[in-house]
Amino acid sequence: MGAAHPRVARSTVTIHVREIPRPGWDPLPGDGVVGVTGRVLVREDSYFVAQLRFSEHAKIHEHPGDNDTIVVCIEGDGFTSVAGEKAELREGQQVRWPKGIVHGLWTEDSTMSTLMIEHFE
Repeated sequence: MGAAHPRVARSTVTIHVREIPRPGWDPLPGDGVVGVTGRVLVREDSYFVAQLRFSEHAKIHEHPGDNDTIVVCIEGDGFTSVAGEKAELREGQQVRWPKGIVHGLWTEDSTMSTLMIEHFE
């Protein structure tokens, strides 16, 4: 008996390359937001991904979120709060903000860059 030859499944795949939804760095809107710029990298029906840059002494005020969110620190360091608990957030770390729970994000004497992944229900 000879060795079986594997079959390769063939399907038609269309590659869809597109521009990111908001490539420009714009100040993050909202009351209580200071020193934060952002751009939207991905926007889909069930989630979006944004990149945020925090200057020194920047902040996103504490507020409850409409959706579950994961924040990944990709450069620098800062602080986060979730339900009144505060923690340092450093490069290579992530934090989850559950829907409806008060949370915030800020820097003191440093800068920080984050990815924010928000899941819509």
